[in-house]
Amino acid sequence: MSELKKRPITKRELVIDDYHGTPVADPYRWLEDDTSPEVKEWITEQNEHFQEYMKAKDIKADFKKRLTGLFNYPRCSVPRYVEGKYFAWRNNGLQNHSVLYRLKSLDDFGEVILDPNLLSDDGSVSIEQTSISPKGNYLAYSLSKSGSDWTTIHLLDLRTLQPLPDMLQYTQRTSCAWVPDESGFYYRRYPEQDLANVLDVVTNNSMVCFHALGTQQSADKLIHSEPEHPNQELYVYTVDKEKWLLMMILEEAMVKNKLFYKPTDKPDTDWLPIIADFDDHYDVIDIVDSRAYIITKKDAEFNQVLSVKLTEKGTEDWQTIVPDNGESLEFAVTANKHLLCAYLKDAIHKVLVFDLNGVFVKELPLPAHGSVVELTGDPDRDEFFLSFSSFLYPKVCYRYDFTNENPTVWYASQVDFSFDEYETKQVFCTSKDGTKVLIFITHKKGIAMDNSHPVLMNGYGGFKASMTPYFSASILAWLEKGGIYVSTCLRGGDEYGEAWHKGGMLENKQNVFDDFIAAGEYMIREGYTTNKKLGIQGFSNGGLLTAACLTQRPDLFGAVIVGMPVIDMLRYHLFTAGRYWTGEYGCSENPEQFPFMYKYSPLHNVKMNTAYPPTLILTADTDDRVVPGQARKFAATLQSADAGDNPIILRIEISSGHGAGISLNKYIDMDADKYTFLFVNLS
Repeated sequence: MSELKKRPITKRELVIDDYHGTPVADPYRWLEDDTSPEVKEWITEQNEHFQEYMKAKDIKADFKKRLTGLFNYPRCSVPRYVEGKYFAWRNNGLQNHSVLYRLKSLDDFGEVILDPNLLSDDGSVSIEQTSISPKGNYLAYSLSKSGSDWTTIHLLDLRTLQPLPDMLQYTQRTSCAWVPDESGFYYRRYPEQDLANVLDVVTNNSMVCFHALGTQQSADKLIHSEPEHPNQELYVYTVDKEKWLLMMILEEAMVKNKLFYKPTDKPDTDWLPIIADFDDHYDVIDIVDSRAYIITKKDAEFNQVLSVKLTEKGTEDWQTIVPDNGESLEFAVTANKHLLCAYLKDAIHKVLVFDLNGVFVKELPLPAHGSVVELTGDPDRDEFFLSFSSFLYPKVCYRYDFTNENPTVWYASQVDFSFDEYETKQVFCTSKDGTKVLIFITHKKGIAMDNSHPVLMNGYGGFKASMTPYFSASILAWLEKGGIYVSTCLRGGDEYGEAWHKGGMLENKQNVFDDFIAAGEYMIREGYTTNKKLGIQGFSNGGLLTAACLTQRPDLFGAVIVGMPVIDMLRYHLFTAGRYWTGEYGCSENPEQFPFMYKYSPLHNVKMNTAYPPTLILTADTDDRVVPGQARKFAATLQSADAGDNPIILRIEISSGHGAGISLNKYIDMDADKYTFLFVNLS
């Protein structure tokens, strides 16, 4: 029985589009307008509806208190060495954002270099990226407000810890590629425009520019642009002791790219091609003594490492260094003139060491089955650092030394939780077409297989993102309440190579939903839970996943979390960064792709007079990656169509974005709401 007095009623308008001869209604199109007073009034009504629901749930206070306690533990990133000093991010436990420290040695706690918690009272300002200059004298850092992908670059003099007047606007997710003498850096920006409403801004015509320290941005020199290809994305960085400037040009969901280079001290010379065509994806691991080491899936299902010599006239002497070995090579770094290659074996990491000629040296010892979170090294230094975690293994940072076979613990997180009482199982279920799908199941030891347990199942399934085991303090609160946590490795990811990725993209996207549904059916069939106690969650592309499964199998789930979702598959590409995802999803403007997108698009597959399970839709008012209009339209559609009395509610975070840079206090409050909703509806 519903505990809400009423469900908001949203007006419908007559809007019908023609897609290649197919009429498609869009009655809630008006909810896409973020600046409309009517939309703002609607948002207020929906948030009041959500708050009314949560006020009746006194368990939220318990969840929030426990989540606060679980997050209240000191933690630290792996250190990065620069010119005799180390730099690391620390958090004392409940700081909204981690703080950058500079350490004189690995035994030194360090001094504060940059504290983002001082930049805003509510934690709405965060640091997205940092770049330390080659000699360690300067720090470039980009600031994001309210979770926006748009950032502003600032400079700090690390000798005096005083800010420099330089300020660079119109940037997103850019590195600052310093030149050797620290006189300036290369970076990526967009044309000058009005950023007052970040949801209306489209990221076209990215440019590579050079900024000289102490000058105005208006004086920055344009190095490269692609005016005839406004949708291509340019990325730039320096390597090999800042000797070479590299430029990556990407298109279509970042799955294919070109690579070019030039000497950093000759910015006016022509770009020289490493890879001149969009035939696959290529990523430079490092450049050592002017030889580039490149990881690619070109002619390699699971990735391989190639190398090529860079000269001022062009490339020469291509070699295969580490060939495809049948396991997914996820990433690699250099250390002590060796390659450290992180592979996946059934979504579990292992790290193999090769010399720069590709000769196998050894496998690194890791403490358990889990994930390599961070791996940093320098081709000219003996030491490197690796952080490791798993569902029941808080992050530990190890220092490895090529002169010593055994790693040492540099930093270990201590969390107030009885880890020994819980376990993680790695099992396979069978999808609709017979494909084996890997899932991780974490729960208290010795549970009865009597279908009595509330289950939270998480998934993503796209963009080559591998769902390896990860540590989250918030999951522990769910486990303590008797819940089971399930992480799924669906097609669309990169757990089993490019065929696995392609098996969940474009016309094969339905496979992802089938995989997730099969995992839920497995949990019921094996005696863990029932459909009334089976909850699912997903965020971003994972929000698309849970929304699609909700519309296809409303009978299977007891509660659904749809977070920051891509929902309207016919219009997603028209907003902010959406057009970069057409290589993954397809585009409704293409008559060959429209049919399969329309067939699963969650917004267009909500059925009238259907009883849907309890559903919590999460979004943020300034999410400029997956715009909140999609979640708003889905909430209105689902609330209108639902024939039952289960809660269908929308939670809209104010002054927040897609998730990156979210303050800890907002994160804890969101998780307290989420777990309260799940626990109440699955118990």
